[in-house]
Amino acid sequence: MKIGIDLLWVKPQKSGGVEAYIRNLLDGFFEIKDKNEFVLITARDNHMTFNKYLEDSRFKKVICNICSSKVVKRLLWQNLRLNSVLKKNEIGICFEPIYSKPIINFCNKKFITTIHDLQALHYPEYFSVLKYLWLRFCWRKTIKSSVKIIAISNFVKDDIILKYHANPDKIQVIYNPIVIDKNICSFDKVSKKFNIEENNYYYTVAQLLPHKNLETLVEVIKKLKEKGISLPNKLLVSGVNGKSQGALISMIEKYNLKKNVILTGYIDNDERNILYKNCKAFLYSSVFEGFGMPPIEAMILGAKVISTNRTSIYEVTQGKALYVEDPYNVDEWIERIRHISELESNKLDFHIYNKKNIAEQYLKVFYDVM
Repeated sequence: MKIGIDLLWVKPQKSGGVEAYIRNLLDGFFEIKDKNEFVLITARDNHMTFNKYLEDSRFKKVICNICSSKVVKRLLWQNLRLNSVLKKNEIGICFEPIYSKPIINFCNKKFITTIHDLQALHYPEYFSVLKYLWLRFCWRKTIKSSVKIIAISNFVKDDIILKYHANPDKIQVIYNPIVIDKNICSFDKVSKKFNIEENNYYYTVAQLLPHKNLETLVEVIKKLKEKGISLPNKLLVSGVNGKSQGALISMIEKYNLKKNVILTGYIDNDERNILYKNCKAFLYSSVFEGFGMPPIEAMILGAKVISTNRTSIYEVTQGKALYVEDPYNVDEWIERIRHISELESNKLDFHIYNKKNIAEQYLKVFYDVM
Protein backbone atom coordinates (compact mmCIF):
# COMPACT_ATOMS: atom_id res chain seq x y z
CA MET A 1 0.00 0.00 0.00
CA LYS A 2 1.32 3.44 -0.94
CA ILE A 3 0.40 6.11 1.60
CA GLY A 4 0.90 9.81 1.00
CA ILE A 5 1.44 11.94 4.11
CA ASP A 6 0.87 15.67 3.69
CA LEU A 7 3.60 17.50 5.64
CA LEU A 8 3.41 20.83 3.79
CA TRP A 9 2.02 22.54 6.91
CA VAL A 10 4.87 21.65 9.29
CA LYS A 11 6.80 24.75 10.35
CA PRO A 12 9.80 23.23 12.16
CA GLN A 13 9.86 24.07 15.89
CA LYS A 14 6.92 26.44 15.39
CA SER A 15 3.95 24.10 14.98
CA GLY A 16 3.67 23.17 18.65
CA GLY A 17 1.94 20.00 19.78
CA VAL A 18 0.77 18.99 16.31
CA GLU A 19 4.38 18.89 15.12
CA ALA A 20 5.34 16.63 18.02
CA TYR A 21 2.32 14.46 17.20
CA ILE A 22 3.21 13.90 13.54
CA ARG A 23 6.93 13.35 14.18
CA ASN A 24 6.13 10.79 16.89
CA LEU A 25 3.68 9.08 14.55
CA LEU A 26 6.24 8.97 11.72
CA ASP A 27 8.71 7.42 14.17
CA GLY A 28 6.06 4.78 14.90
CA PHE A 29 5.63 4.00 11.19
CA PHE A 30 9.43 3.84 10.91
CA GLU A 31 9.61 1.17 13.65
CA ILE A 32 6.96 -1.08 12.10
CA LYS A 33 8.62 -3.40 9.61
CA ASP A 34 5.90 -3.88 6.98
CA LYS A 35 5.78 -3.58 3.20
CA ASN A 36 3.95 -0.28 2.96
CA GLU A 37 5.45 2.66 1.10
CA PHE A 38 5.24 6.09 2.72
CA VAL A 39 5.49 9.15 0.47
CA LEU A 40 6.31 12.24 2.51
CA ILE A 41 4.92 15.32 0.77
CA THR A 42 7.15 18.15 1.99
CA ALA A 43 7.80 21.84 1.41
CA ARG A 44 10.97 23.67 0.40
CA ASP A 45 11.57 24.97 3.91
CA ASN A 46 10.88 21.79 5.91
CA HIS A 47 11.93 18.79 3.79
CA MET A 48 15.41 18.51 5.32
CA THR A 49 13.89 17.83 8.77
CA PHE A 50 12.41 14.55 7.49
CA ASN A 51 15.60 13.15 5.94
CA LYS A 52 16.19 10.57 8.66
CA TYR A 53 13.25 8.53 7.37
CA LEU A 54 14.93 8.09 3.98
CA GLU A 55 17.33 5.64 5.62
CA ASP A 56 14.44 3.19 5.21
CA SER A 57 13.73 2.33 1.56
CA ARG A 58 9.98 2.29 2.29
CA PHE A 59 10.05 6.07 2.74
CA LYS A 60 10.18 8.46 -0.20
CA LYS A 61 10.17 12.24 -0.19
CA VAL A 62 8.45 14.60 -2.60
CA ILE A 63 9.57 18.25 -2.33
CA CYS A 64 6.89 20.67 -3.46
CA ASN A 65 7.58 24.20 -4.67
CA ILE A 66 5.95 25.93 -1.71
CA CYS A 67 6.99 27.09 1.77
CA SER A 68 5.23 25.97 4.95
CA SER A 69 5.75 29.45 6.40
CA LYS A 70 3.70 31.12 3.64
CA VAL A 71 0.36 29.96 5.02
CA VAL A 72 -2.04 31.56 2.52
CA LYS A 73 0.07 30.55 -0.49
CA ARG A 74 0.47 27.08 0.94
CA LEU A 75 -3.30 26.65 1.35
CA LEU A 76 -3.88 27.81 -2.22
CA TRP A 77 -1.17 25.48 -3.48
CA GLN A 78 -2.64 22.52 -1.60
CA ASN A 79 -6.06 23.13 -3.10
CA LEU A 80 -4.78 23.66 -6.65
CA ARG A 81 -1.81 21.32 -6.90
CA LEU A 82 -1.83 18.58 -4.25
CA ASN A 83 -4.23 16.38 -6.20
CA SER A 84 -1.84 16.48 -9.16
CA VAL A 85 1.07 15.42 -6.92
CA LEU A 86 -0.96 12.48 -5.65
CA LYS A 87 -1.87 11.44 -9.19
CA LYS A 88 1.70 11.81 -10.50
CA ASN A 89 3.08 9.65 -7.69
CA GLU A 90 0.25 7.09 -7.96
CA ILE A 91 -0.85 7.64 -4.36
CA GLY A 92 -4.28 6.22 -3.58
CA ILE A 93 -4.52 7.21 0.09
CA CYS A 94 -3.51 10.61 1.42
CA PHE A 95 -3.23 11.11 5.15
CA GLU A 96 -3.82 14.67 6.37
CA PRO A 97 -2.45 15.07 9.92
CA ILE A 98 -4.37 18.36 10.30
CA TYR A 99 -7.63 19.65 8.85
CA SER A 100 -6.28 21.33 5.69
CA LYS A 101 -7.07 18.84 2.93
CA PRO A 102 -7.99 20.11 -0.55
CA ILE A 103 -11.58 21.32 -0.63
CA ILE A 104 -12.18 19.61 -3.98
CA ASN A 105 -10.90 16.10 -4.66
CA PHE A 106 -10.12 16.35 -8.39
CA CYS A 107 -8.53 12.89 -8.64
CA ASN A 108 -10.95 10.93 -6.49
CA LYS A 109 -8.27 10.04 -3.95
CA LYS A 110 -9.09 8.73 -0.48
CA PHE A 111 -8.30 11.27 2.23
CA ILE A 112 -8.02 10.35 5.91
CA THR A 113 -7.87 13.40 8.17
CA THR A 114 -7.02 13.93 11.82
CA ILE A 115 -8.95 16.64 13.67
CA HIS A 116 -7.30 17.74 16.92
CA ASP A 117 -10.03 20.03 18.22
CA LEU A 118 -12.65 22.57 17.14
CA GLN A 119 -11.14 25.37 19.19
CA ALA A 120 -12.40 28.19 16.96
CA LEU A 121 -16.01 27.16 17.58
CA HIS A 122 -15.47 27.41 21.34
CA TYR A 123 -13.18 30.47 21.38
CA PRO A 124 -13.94 32.52 18.26
CA GLU A 125 -12.40 35.57 19.94
CA TYR A 126 -8.94 34.06 19.38
CA PHE A 127 -9.30 34.39 15.62
CA SER A 128 -9.93 37.05 13.02
CA VAL A 129 -13.39 36.91 11.47
CA LEU A 130 -11.90 35.68 8.21
CA LYS A 131 -9.92 32.86 9.82
CA TYR A 132 -12.87 31.84 11.98
CA LEU A 133 -15.13 31.56 8.92
CA TRP A 134 -12.40 29.71 7.03
CA LEU A 135 -11.93 27.15 9.81
CA ARG A 136 -15.68 26.53 10.13
CA PHE A 137 -15.90 26.02 6.38
CA CYS A 138 -12.80 23.79 6.19
CA TRP A 139 -13.89 21.54 9.04
CA ARG A 140 -17.31 21.08 7.45
CA LYS A 141 -15.83 20.22 4.04
CA THR A 142 -13.15 17.99 5.59
CA ILE A 143 -15.66 16.01 7.64
CA LYS A 144 -17.88 15.56 4.61
CA SER A 145 -15.23 14.69 2.02
CA SER A 146 -12.73 12.58 4.01
CA VAL A 147 -13.39 8.85 3.93
CA LYS A 148 -12.36 8.64 7.57
CA ILE A 149 -11.84 11.14 10.38
CA ILE A 150 -9.40 10.45 13.21
CA ALA A 151 -10.34 12.22 16.47
CA ILE A 152 -7.61 12.39 19.09
CA SER A 153 -10.00 11.82 22.00
CA ASN A 154 -13.59 10.80 22.64
CA PHE A 155 -14.25 14.42 23.60
CA VAL A 156 -13.19 15.58 20.12
CA LYS A 157 -15.31 12.87 18.47
CA ASP A 158 -18.38 13.90 20.46
CA ASP A 159 -17.69 17.56 19.68
CA ILE A 160 -17.51 16.86 15.93
CA ILE A 161 -20.78 14.94 16.08
CA LEU A 162 -22.45 17.70 18.08
CA LYS A 163 -21.22 20.64 16.02
CA TYR A 164 -21.40 19.11 12.54
CA HIS A 165 -23.93 16.26 12.92
CA ALA A 166 -21.29 13.89 11.56
CA ASN A 167 -21.85 10.16 11.17
CA PRO A 168 -20.28 8.54 14.28
CA ASP A 169 -19.24 5.51 12.21
CA LYS A 170 -17.01 7.75 10.11
CA ILE A 171 -14.98 8.91 13.12
CA GLN A 172 -12.39 6.80 14.90
CA VAL A 173 -10.67 7.78 18.13
CA ILE A 174 -6.90 7.28 18.22
CA TYR A 175 -4.89 8.94 20.97
CA ASN A 176 -1.77 10.97 20.29
CA PRO A 177 1.57 9.14 20.44
CA ILE A 178 3.73 10.46 23.25
CA VAL A 179 7.48 10.04 23.35
CA ILE A 180 9.61 11.17 26.27
CA ASP A 181 13.40 11.02 26.22
CA LYS A 182 14.28 9.95 29.76
CA ASN A 183 17.93 10.89 29.32
CA ILE A 184 17.45 14.24 30.99
CA CYS A 185 19.91 16.95 32.03
CA SER A 186 21.22 17.52 35.54
CA PHE A 187 18.88 19.34 37.92
CA ASP A 188 21.77 21.67 38.78
CA LYS A 189 21.41 23.23 35.34
CA VAL A 190 17.81 24.36 35.87
CA SER A 191 18.26 24.95 39.60
CA LYS A 192 20.75 27.75 38.98
CA LYS A 193 18.91 29.07 35.95
CA PHE A 194 15.54 29.47 37.71
CA ASN A 195 16.65 29.58 41.36
CA ILE A 196 14.63 26.52 42.41
CA GLU A 197 15.05 23.52 44.70
CA GLU A 198 13.92 19.95 44.15
CA ASN A 199 10.33 19.26 45.22
CA ASN A 200 9.90 22.91 46.20
CA TYR A 201 8.18 24.41 43.15
CA TYR A 202 5.18 23.78 40.92
CA TYR A 203 5.40 23.44 37.17
CA THR A 204 3.09 23.82 34.19
CA VAL A 205 3.44 23.76 30.41
CA ALA A 206 0.91 25.75 28.43
CA GLN A 207 0.55 28.26 25.66
CA LEU A 208 -0.33 31.64 27.14
CA LEU A 209 -4.00 31.66 26.15
CA PRO A 210 -7.09 32.51 28.26
CA HIS A 211 -8.51 28.96 28.27
CA LYS A 212 -5.28 27.70 29.84
CA ASN A 213 -6.52 29.49 32.99
CA LEU A 214 -3.02 30.44 34.15
CA GLU A 215 -4.34 33.48 35.98
CA THR A 216 -5.89 31.15 38.55
CA LEU A 217 -2.51 29.58 39.24
CA VAL A 218 -1.02 33.04 39.76
CA GLU A 219 -3.78 33.71 42.29
CA VAL A 220 -2.91 30.41 44.01
CA ILE A 221 0.73 31.47 44.38
CA LYS A 222 -0.33 34.91 45.61
CA LYS A 223 -2.47 33.39 48.38
CA LEU A 224 0.20 30.85 49.39
CA LYS A 225 2.70 33.68 49.75
CA GLU A 226 0.47 36.25 51.44
CA LYS A 227 -1.07 33.82 53.94
CA GLY A 228 2.26 32.23 54.79
CA ILE A 229 0.84 28.77 54.08
CA SER A 230 3.44 26.07 54.64
CA LEU A 231 3.58 24.97 51.03
CA PRO A 232 5.96 25.94 48.19
CA ASN A 233 5.03 29.29 46.66
CA LYS A 234 6.99 29.15 43.44
CA LEU A 235 5.56 28.36 39.98
CA LEU A 236 7.36 27.89 36.68
CA VAL A 237 5.33 28.30 33.47
CA SER A 238 6.80 27.08 30.18
CA GLY A 239 4.93 28.47 27.23
CA VAL A 240 5.27 31.02 24.46
CA ASN A 241 3.02 33.71 23.04
CA GLY A 242 -0.74 33.91 23.39
CA LYS A 243 -3.40 36.46 24.24
CA SER A 244 -2.85 36.07 28.01
CA GLN A 245 0.83 36.96 28.02
CA GLY A 246 0.35 40.66 28.75
CA ALA A 247 -2.27 40.02 31.44
CA LEU A 248 -0.06 37.44 33.16
CA ILE A 249 2.94 39.75 33.22
CA SER A 250 0.78 42.54 34.62
CA MET A 251 -0.60 40.26 37.35
CA ILE A 252 2.85 39.09 38.34
CA GLU A 253 4.10 42.68 38.60
CA LYS A 254 0.97 43.92 40.41
CA TYR A 255 1.18 41.16 43.03
CA ASN A 256 4.97 41.48 43.40
CA LEU A 257 5.49 37.86 42.36
CA LYS A 258 8.46 38.20 39.99
CA LYS A 259 10.48 35.80 42.14
CA ASN A 260 7.53 33.47 42.65
CA VAL A 261 6.03 33.08 39.17
CA ILE A 262 8.59 32.59 36.42
CA LEU A 263 7.64 32.56 32.75
CA THR A 264 10.43 30.45 31.26
CA GLY A 265 9.51 31.02 27.63
CA TYR A 266 10.62 28.29 25.24
CA ILE A 267 12.90 25.69 26.81
CA ASP A 268 14.56 22.56 25.43
CA ASN A 269 12.99 19.17 26.10
CA ASP A 270 15.79 18.08 28.43
CA GLU A 271 15.21 21.09 30.67
CA ARG A 272 11.44 20.67 30.49
CA ASN A 273 11.74 17.02 31.45
CA ILE A 274 13.91 17.66 34.49
CA LEU A 275 11.41 20.31 35.60
CA TYR A 276 8.62 17.72 35.24
CA LYS A 277 10.58 15.18 37.22
CA ASN A 278 11.51 17.33 40.21
CA CYS A 279 8.45 19.51 40.79
CA LYS A 280 6.31 19.29 43.92
CA ALA A 281 3.30 18.97 41.60
CA PHE A 282 2.48 19.57 37.97
CA LEU A 283 -0.52 21.92 37.84
CA TYR A 284 -2.66 21.77 34.69
CA SER A 285 -5.32 24.45 34.87
CA SER A 286 -6.62 24.32 31.28
CA VAL A 287 -10.39 24.23 30.74
CA PHE A 288 -10.29 23.18 27.06
CA GLU A 289 -8.13 20.54 25.41
CA GLY A 290 -8.60 18.25 22.45
CA PHE A 291 -6.08 15.94 24.10
CA GLY A 292 -3.62 17.59 26.51
CA MET A 293 -0.13 16.10 26.28
CA PRO A 294 1.72 17.90 29.14
CA PRO A 295 0.03 16.17 32.10
CA ILE A 296 0.67 12.77 30.50
CA GLU A 297 4.30 13.67 29.83
CA ALA A 298 4.61 14.77 33.46
CA MET A 299 3.08 11.52 34.73
CA ILE A 300 5.37 9.44 32.51
CA LEU A 301 8.31 11.12 34.24
CA GLY A 302 6.87 10.42 37.67
CA ALA A 303 5.37 13.82 38.51
CA LYS A 304 2.19 14.06 40.54
CA VAL A 305 -0.45 15.94 38.60
CA ILE A 306 -3.30 18.17 39.73
CA SER A 307 -5.60 19.10 36.89
CA THR A 308 -9.06 20.19 35.90
CA ASN A 309 -11.49 17.52 34.74
CA ARG A 310 -12.75 19.53 31.76
CA THR A 311 -13.14 18.35 28.14
CA SER A 312 -10.65 15.55 27.32
CA ILE A 313 -8.30 15.88 30.28
CA TYR A 314 -9.86 13.36 32.67
CA GLU A 315 -10.19 10.88 29.80
CA VAL A 316 -6.60 10.99 28.53
CA THR A 317 -5.09 11.04 32.04
CA GLN A 318 -7.18 7.93 32.78
CA GLY A 319 -8.54 9.43 36.00
CA LYS A 320 -5.12 8.96 37.62
CA ALA A 321 -4.43 12.58 38.62
CA LEU A 322 -6.00 14.73 41.32
CA TYR A 323 -8.77 16.90 39.88
CA VAL A 324 -10.39 20.17 40.87
CA GLU A 325 -14.13 20.42 40.32
CA ASP A 326 -14.03 24.21 39.89
CA PRO A 327 -10.98 25.23 37.82
CA TYR A 328 -11.27 28.85 39.01
CA ASN A 329 -11.47 28.12 42.75
CA VAL A 330 -8.15 29.10 44.34
CA ASP A 331 -8.95 27.42 47.68
CA GLU A 332 -9.76 24.13 45.95
CA TRP A 333 -6.40 24.17 44.15
CA ILE A 334 -4.63 24.74 47.47
CA GLU A 335 -6.59 21.93 49.12
CA ARG A 336 -5.57 19.53 46.33
CA ILE A 337 -1.93 20.61 46.73
CA ARG A 338 -2.14 19.81 50.46
CA HIS A 339 -3.14 16.24 49.59
CA ILE A 340 -0.74 15.67 46.70
CA SER A 341 1.39 13.27 48.77
CA GLU A 342 -1.57 10.87 48.86
CA LEU A 343 -1.50 10.46 45.08
CA GLU A 344 0.33 7.42 43.76
CA SER A 345 2.47 8.23 40.71
CA ASN A 346 3.14 6.13 37.59
CA LYS A 347 -0.26 4.42 37.55
CA LEU A 348 -1.04 5.31 33.94
CA ASP A 349 -1.25 2.64 31.26
CA PHE A 350 1.56 4.15 29.21
CA HIS A 351 1.22 1.60 26.41
CA ILE A 352 -1.87 3.29 25.02
CA TYR A 353 0.30 6.30 24.03
CA ASN A 354 3.18 4.19 22.65
CA LYS A 355 4.18 5.45 19.19
CA LYS A 356 4.33 1.97 17.63
CA ASN A 357 0.97 1.02 19.09
CA ILE A 358 -0.58 4.26 17.78
CA ALA A 359 1.03 3.80 14.35
CA GLU A 360 -0.45 0.30 14.12
CA GLN A 361 -3.90 1.72 14.82
CA TYR A 362 -3.46 4.25 12.01
CA LEU A 363 -2.28 1.54 9.62
CA LYS A 364 -5.37 -0.51 10.40
CA VAL A 365 -7.52 2.48 9.42
CA PHE A 366 -5.57 2.81 6.15
CA TYR A 367 -6.03 -0.91 5.40
CA ASP A 368 -9.74 -0.76 6.19
CA VAL A 369 -10.19 2.20 3.85
CA MET A 370 -8.38 0.42 1.03
